[in-house]
Amino acid sequence: MSTVVVTKKAGKICIAADSLTSFGDLKLNSEYDAAHDKILRHDENYLGIVGSAAHQLVLESIFASKKIVDKKIDVDLSSRMSIFETFRTLHPVLKEKYFLNSKDEDDDPYESTQIDALIANPFGIFGVHSLREVTEYKKFWAIGSGAEYALGAMFAAYDTAATAEEIAHVGVAAGAEFNNASSLPLSSYEIDQQQPKSAKKKSAKKKPGTKK
Repeated sequence: MSTVVVTKKAGKICIAADSLTSFGDLKLNSEYDAAHDKILRHDENYLGIVGSAAHQLVLESIFASKKIVDKKIDVDLSSRMSIFETFRTLHPVLKEKYFLNSKDEDDDPYESTQIDALIANPFGIFGVHSLREVTEYKKFWAIGSGAEYALGAMFAAYDTAATAEEIAHVGVAAGAEFNNASSLPLSSYEIDQQQPKSAKKKSAKKKPGTKK
């Protein structure tokens, strides 16, 4: 598994991940893995994916192709609902073109996409999970086998840390320290958070008694 985290603070957003791939008891660390960065970039979006290593290759293929046979893939990850619609559209493509085994538990209400990921972009920080449920986070979150350690560390550091990047690094470092399926070095990406449209309009308003 992994430790993947997202944070936002003081107008900045950061996503970070450890670099270890494991196959049961066998470890493939960054010294041996030429593609150890677990964070995938698509346009202004950064995705950190946990679970099967095949997930990242599949999404890289989809994002690179834009169009698979006659089906156009419209990737919009800018909001909770648009992320849901994107993954809903992707699900049949994953089954038909990438041979996704969607069977999970018999009592699950929906077919599983088998993907758990965190998403960071200028519009916020989000999580998408196997049944395509999507969450938007206000401060930070973590997924993967090291998530519990990362969440505790980020909670302890959030109020005193100066930057989103600092909080994210603390989270991944805690996962790598205490989870046997996570390891340093980490990779991280920090971006500017987009100002809400309403705030932009307010700041652009003229002060009384002034001219253009």
